[in-house]
Amino acid sequence: MPRSMPPAHPFDDDKLKEECGIFGVIGIADAANFVALGLHALQHRGQEAGGIVTHDADEGFQSVRRFGYVRDNFTDPETMSKLPGTLGIGHVRYSTAGSKGQTQIRDVQPFFGEFAMGGAAIAHNGNITNANALRRELIERGSIFQSSSDSECIIHLMARSLQRDIPARMEDALRRVEGAFSVIAMTRTKLIGVRDPLGVRPLVLGKIGDGWALASETCALDIIGAEFIREIEPGEMIVIRPDGIESVHPFRPKRSRFCIFEHVYFSRPDSILGGRSVYETREAIGRELAKEAPVEADLVCPVPDSGTPAAIGFSLESGIPYGMGIIRNQYMGRTFIEPTEQIRNMGVRLKLNVNRALIRGKRVVLVDDSVVRGTTSRKIKEMILDAGAAEVHFRIASPPTAWPCFYGVDTPQREKLLAASMSEEEMRRHLAVDSLRFISLDGLYRAVGEAQGRDNDNPQYCDACFSGCYPVEPADMVEQGFRMKTAAE
Repeated sequence: MPRSMPPAHPFDDDKLKEECGIFGVIGIADAANFVALGLHALQHRGQEAGGIVTHDADEGFQSVRRFGYVRDNFTDPETMSKLPGTLGIGHVRYSTAGSKGQTQIRDVQPFFGEFAMGGAAIAHNGNITNANALRRELIERGSIFQSSSDSECIIHLMARSLQRDIPARMEDALRRVEGAFSVIAMTRTKLIGVRDPLGVRPLVLGKIGDGWALASETCALDIIGAEFIREIEPGEMIVIRPDGIESVHPFRPKRSRFCIFEHVYFSRPDSILGGRSVYETREAIGRELAKEAPVEADLVCPVPDSGTPAAIGFSLESGIPYGMGIIRNQYMGRTFIEPTEQIRNMGVRLKLNVNRALIRGKRVVLVDDSVVRGTTSRKIKEMILDAGAAEVHFRIASPPTAWPCFYGVDTPQREKLLAASMSEEEMRRHLAVDSLRFISLDGLYRAVGEAQGRDNDNPQYCDACFSGCYPVEPADMVEQGFRMKTAAE
């Protein structure tokens, strides 16, 4: 039966959401417990559902898939006893492809398939931009799909490959796939990790004792006490066996286009990206923002929690005191209560409260990571003014989000993005704030370590949500009528 997830809280509903997090281990006793810990560290990348697959020499492949948080589903001894073995992979999900609002358990990864040479399970982070075309072709050739997920195409492509082993079949399958993918897979004896040739989504390798781990972010290695070894390279496949690691580059080389929004918002601040602390990068973004958009004010406040490092950087660079003018209720989870109309009208007050004594009479700079629809920004501004602030100035630690993402991020349709139809000044008037400034795209590039800013002829990152310059044409969406950016725009 389909199960409807509770509606996201209005505060969360106005944020871009990463599709999922993936994690796997090999050569570790009670692997499922380590996978559960890794998924818990990656919970910010998907709160809708999660799954774990393990393999044991006696029990074979075992799988548990559940709706909700990792802490609610993968901590009790009875559940974990169903997942024996020293090899396992897991996935936390927030759907961007497939059904929305009517999530079914069959859509929850990892997906599993039995092949002539044995079983294999896969967990995918990203979005396959030609999934509709692949699905039509596969169905016409006799494939029977069990889910609405684009990721299932990989399993069916593997099944139709004529290669002799699972890694080679994965290579075969992924050569047909367009878009963004970081994939962790497992066979009876191997753990496999792959990144797409552009390296849009992250994937890292860690070492723990005699075993190995693969994860979306380094924070998931930290929680199990694993040593961070390196990032998997764009276009690289690594195959980990009990006797060692093999690395191959099966795809035609391309220039890396890592998602720049990972630096701004998606990754946890305690992770490492490109050899640099995410927290330090976000603080640098705040400093750059203060240089580009100075303002006379009395207090710099973050919109918690994602705006905090950038707000600290803005304060340090500008000399304006930093203060926690907004307090987030850490104990109000996504489900909280089924909201009545009266509760729903309370809006963000269920999750955020203003520190009135600090705010009253002050000219306040609010630092947030992004503005998507603008609905939350207006509500927060109203809360600040109700608390007695003299002025409200918004400073945004990313450029205007004017284009949807098709590479593993849940983005509203373009017409629902505030920046798609309004200039910065029009957005300021719409939000009714004293000033509104976004960091420039060049400024964001400088903050993440590109001293000369953005190379407009060959962008160093995927910044399509800001620029409209898509490194891979979203074929399915174009077929459905999506209009790509023109030269005039």
